[in-house]
Amino acid sequence: MIPSWLIDVGLLVIKLAVSLVGLLMIAAYLVLAERKLLGRMQIRLGPNRAGWHGALQPIADVVKMITKEDARPRGADLFLYWFAPAVTALTAFLIAAVVPFGPALNIFGHRFEPMVLDLNVGVLYALAFSSIGVYGVSLGGWASNSKYSLLGAVRAAAQMISYELPLALSLVPAVMLAGSLRLTDIVEAQAGLPFILVQPVAFAIFLIAAFAEAKRIPFDLPEAENELMAGFHTEYSGMRFGLYFLGEYVNMIVLGSLVTVFFLGGWHGPLLPPMVWFLLKVFALVFVMIWSRGTLPRLRWDQLMGFCWKVLTPLALVNIVVTAGIMVLLS
Repeated sequence: MIPSWLIDVGLLVIKLAVSLVGLLMIAAYLVLAERKLLGRMQIRLGPNRAGWHGALQPIADVVKMITKEDARPRGADLFLYWFAPAVTALTAFLIAAVVPFGPALNIFGHRFEPMVLDLNVGVLYALAFSSIGVYGVSLGGWASNSKYSLLGAVRAAAQMISYELPLALSLVPAVMLAGSLRLTDIVEAQAGLPFILVQPVAFAIFLIAAFAEAKRIPFDLPEAENELMAGFHTEYSGMRFGLYFLGEYVNMIVLGSLVTVFFLGGWHGPLLPPMVWFLLKVFALVFVMIWSRGTLPRLRWDQLMGFCWKVLTPLALVNIVVTAGIMVLLS
């Protein structure tokens, strides 16, 4: 008879390994998918030399970054310079730990949740680590001892801190409708009707704020190649630049997963297995992020901040009041 604690530990190790390896593989090939899709949008082929139709390009990129010289700018704060990229990548992985990508299963008489952590305050956990992610960007730009990096870091800090407010406020109606802060409960509350149909305003606000949190076009002012060369990671090379790169693409997957959990019904859907539905919804949202990069122009800085404080935040507050009023009238 296998001890129950040993089964619990074994299942936890399996979930950790699958989540980590899965996210790394998806993020690696998401880079290839983005380059291919942008190539098609611009009437070109994209990477097609490493492997069949460029299938080995992610492996070639990893080898290149590992073997590339780890340059360090003169006058940099070395501890923060080395530490900052890890913060960006680590926070994205930690948020992914609470994302449920399927219903609970019964394995050896034990309840198996297809997620690393099933917290009763999962929403607060995700928002907390999302806010910590700004430190990786701001510290990396400041520690590089470069005016371009510092300017990109200041932009990133202002942008990410500002858009966290409408991002969090847009989730309040979803929490009110589900009556819980647990992500699995929010998904179960959408078994009959996804929240996007009853909360389209909250969905739009969350999606726009998620673009800004991920620093994707049209909200990529912290990088702004034509102004800042590359912004906060200008002075990084090798695998430290790779960690920033990895964090950005894992963040895209995580934000797509959160949109799916909060507004698209999570794993719910007809005919197909639950996990397949979840992945299809996430990849559809990631495709929208890639599509926007190939089509939308970059906003000006005043437009970026004005849109957050003058449009999204007031709209999110009004949506909370209206939702609360309707719930009281229908109760």
